[in-house]
Amino acid sequence: MILYTPLSETDIFPVSEQELNKRHCVSHKGKQLFVEELEDGQYQLLQLISTDPNDFMNGDYTPGTILK
Repeated sequence: MILYTPLSETDIFPVSEQELNKRHCVSHKGKQLFVEELEDGQYQLLQLISTDPNDFMNGDYTPGTILK
């Protein structure tokens, strides 16, 4: 099945409550980020929240990046 929608996968197929509790919106180096806490205490970047197009060109904010 193929779904053509502007919604994200997690909006259509929500994650479990336990997984949802690991996700947070944080400020990092002055930018708002949506992150997921990993088992070792680090955070993995899920989404950059910004209205500045230049922020999205910065490789430091690539989804999947591990924040220290």
